[in-house]
Amino acid sequence: MEIKNYFSNILKKRTENLSEKDKTFKAAINKLTGYKVNDLSLFKEAFTLKSQITTKEAFNYERLEYLGDAVLGSIVSCYIFHEYPHANEGFLTQMKSKVVNRKNLNALGERLGLTEFLQNKENTTLSENIQGNLFEALVGAIYQDVDYDKCREIVLGQLLTKQDILNLENKIISYKGLLLEWGQKQKINLRFETSEENYINKSVHFRSSVWIEDKQISNASEASKKKAEEKAAQRAYYALQKKENINGENKKNTP
Repeated sequence: MEIKNYFSNILKKRTENLSEKDKTFKAAINKLTGYKVNDLSLFKEAFTLKSQITTKEAFNYERLEYLGDAVLGSIVSCYIFHEYPHANEGFLTQMKSKVVNRKNLNALGERLGLTEFLQNKENTTLSENIQGNLFEALVGAIYQDVDYDKCREIVLGQLLTKQDILNLENKIISYKGLLLEWGQKQKINLRFETSEENYINKSVHFRSSVWIEDKQISNASEASKKKAEEKAAQRAYYALQKKENINGENKKNTP
């Protein structure tokens, strides 16, 4: 009992020594995570952008993002493994990819409003993936602040709900990947042809087309090669889906 009171008094003194700004930040983090955090410095690090002056020991979210990526992958893999006891390896891999892919993590981070917790976002242009990066850094901070079991409980109960994962079950993340996989299984020569298009205002676009043998199925133009190919693949998917069942994802009960 004396030891418990000792640590309780230490934590109380730490809280009393916090600035008003840190007290507000800690209250917001407590609400976000659903528990009273112990080491506030971890979360300040998780929500600090990389400085223009980089050093080996730079205080920013990147190290915790690296850790959170690994911890989140483990949590999601174990959850999916137990949630789908009869699923084959292909389905499990697809489900994990749907959960931890950058687009989904960005959406989760945006829903949680993670950029609002940033400590130094003034006069800074945020990258398009910052929401997902901060989500992983947050997971890393929680893991360091408590332990794996508690972190898993918080992630699956507070940040990434089981319903979130269930909602992804029939969602297609990459139409291009799905098409290529279908083409390989059907032994069909399916290919993408992508080229640059230069406009008068010096802007560059990419036009991508999907071909099956010698027949063009679809085409699309976007500002990046990746986006152009994905849009062309999506159009090809819907064109082919009318004739073929190419959505080979419903295999969770196949041994």
